[in-house]
Amino acid sequence: MLKGLWTAATGMAAQQLNVDIIANNLANVNTAGFKKSRADFQDLMYQTLRLPGAMTAAGTQVPTGIQVGMGSKPMGVQKLFSQGDYNQTDNELDLAIEGKGFFKVVSNDEEVYTRAGNFKIDSEGYICTTAGDRLQPEFSVPTEATNISIDSAGKLTCFGPDSNEIDSTDIMLYRFVNPAGLYSMGRNLYQPTEASGEATEGTPGLDGFGTIAQGYLEMSNVNVVEEMVGMIVAQRAYEVNSKAIQTADNMLQMANNIKR
Repeated sequence: MLKGLWTAATGMAAQQLNVDIIANNLANVNTAGFKKSRADFQDLMYQTLRLPGAMTAAGTQVPTGIQVGMGSKPMGVQKLFSQGDYNQTDNELDLAIEGKGFFKVVSNDEEVYTRAGNFKIDSEGYICTTAGDRLQPEFSVPTEATNISIDSAGKLTCFGPDSNEIDSTDIMLYRFVNPAGLYSMGRNLYQPTEASGEATEGTPGLDGFGTIAQGYLEMSNVNVVEEMVGMIVAQRAYEVNSKAIQTADNMLQMANNIKR
């Protein structure tokens, strides 16, 4: 059986995964705080028929060997945490992180992290996500508050009807040594893993942490043009691998027809 059949099949499977990832990126082009993914591939083992540098019977050394590759396989799907575009909303609870950092929220009694800053206020006055996960540290906005101000350092101040300060708190940010190692839970949430390292708490604007912009949302960092070009490349790669399978099949057919 020709090895090219199986080799090309691994290429088709790899490009199918590539298209799946691109489709997810495009599906989330308008998701606040979404970070695009990228598939990383590597070649499979090689069948070595002759080692490079091997000695011949005449005592000479061959400059190159004979190695036949066996295809490709996916090695990882990496999240790319480049900055997304900002959308001005003028909503006092829309917060964008300018630079490195994550917000911490509690979901199902578990501390998780997000870049999406489209916060709301629940029935008890606590600042939370659209899914009801409360921002940490928890803070309940007083019912008599008429205005909420948040500066770039994360200082949240509530003002009353007479523009007098009622209550205040500090919004902290968190970062990881390897954010690409975070576990994507869906719903714009990430969970730490051994690969990401433990979260480091910091004040916005200090020690390399980003600042907070009130009235803005960080949108998805997906570039539609790049994804469309990537989809075309993946489609053509899939097609050319299918052609390799057809060619190998035709060669086998010709070999089978020799006896006739």
